[in-house]
Amino acid sequence: MPEIFRFFGIRFFYFSNDHLPIHVHVKNADGTAKFEIKPVRLVESDGMKKKELRIAEDIIKENEDIIEAHWKDYFGDNLEK
Repeated sequence: MPEIFRFFGIRFFYFSNDHLPIHVHVKNADGTAKFEIKPVRLVESDGMKKKELRIAEDIIKENEDIIEAHWKDYFGDNLEK
């Protein structure tokens, strides 16, 4: 599981065999969630509180370019996968 970064006890990562569209998984002590980027939107969550989801979403919005660049660096620039 390649980790992109951690903020406020929330881990932002993707799986090494992940798929398009570009998205990011988040995990904290309470649960997990998945967000797509471009545009940022919550896809699913399990156990994370609404406040934690809002914080994660804000962090993703502020770092959308970093997440996309990290994804492309790991999976390649070919978005047709």
